[in-house]
Amino acid sequence: MEVAKRHVVAFFIVVLAIVSVNGDLGDDSKLKVKYKHGKKYCDQGWECQGWSIFCCNLTITDYFQTYQFENLFSKRNIPMVAHAAGFWDYHSFITAAALFEPLGFGTTGNRTTQMKEIAAFLGHVGAKTSCGYGVATGGPLAWGLCYNHEMSPSQKYCDDFYKLTYPCAPGAEYYGRGAIPIYWNYNYGAIGEGIKADLLNHPEYIEQNATLAFQAAIYRWMTPVKKAQPSAHDVFVGNWKPTKNDTLAKRTPGFGATMNLLYGDSVCGQGDIDPMNTIISHYLYYLDLLGVGREQAGPNEVLSCAEQVPFNPSSKSSSS
Repeated sequence: MEVAKRHVVAFFIVVLAIVSVNGDLGDDSKLKVKYKHGKKYCDQGWECQGWSIFCCNLTITDYFQTYQFENLFSKRNIPMVAHAAGFWDYHSFITAAALFEPLGFGTTGNRTTQMKEIAAFLGHVGAKTSCGYGVATGGPLAWGLCYNHEMSPSQKYCDDFYKLTYPCAPGAEYYGRGAIPIYWNYNYGAIGEGIKADLLNHPEYIEQNATLAFQAAIYRWMTPVKKAQPSAHDVFVGNWKPTKNDTLAKRTPGFGATMNLLYGDSVCGQGDIDPMNTIISHYLYYLDLLGVGREQAGPNEVLSCAEQVPFNPSSKSSSS
């Protein structure tokens, strides 16, 4: 009788284990698949929604989790030092990123390509929001997301040339804000239209809402400055094929071209300058921390934009 009882107990333990495993698999059952004209399209629920070829790949949370975000931005919440302590977090990043995953953000290519894109994007973010310096605790690359806005604006960044399309709102100041800082009324206006937020009248929203700040930065990463040009995403993941003029201008696909598109001649075409090298250093550091390894970044001509002619030469940059 005791043997029979033990067998019954063992049976129920096995059943419970199977139910538990199936329950875990049920979490992944959000994946929906359909085929159209021979192409596979997927929908993965909240994180990658809307029938996309990219949603058939890994989503960002499959390979980039909270602990990795914490490793990359380990000093961002240090009291009395980090100026935006308590503002930036992993949840805000993923919530913003989910809107762009169906378009290929972090979901293009294989796992290595996906991780490299997240490291590249966050490399820009880390460099542009860092309060690290040479002898900072943990090293200068550990202090990304220290800021969420420009600390001592030198001006209001209102350009009246755009008064018909993006007029400056009374009392508004368009100084640098965000994960990849936005400057000038016309940039706030255009990005606000893109993410459906009234940033022209309320630029302060960017420093009040971390999800919105990440969303604006990812929108810039994914959106060409001009219709005939690629986006930073395009040049990084291999969607862009340089023209003969691009080749003559020494513009090649890769991380260097992302700096060219985002910052123009404030960073690129100036030789081996510190602002460019700081962004590259953050990218390489993040590749190492994510376990991808900086050797995956490619040669210097892919990493650098030192000799590249800017896509959009200008007298003033939209971001610094």
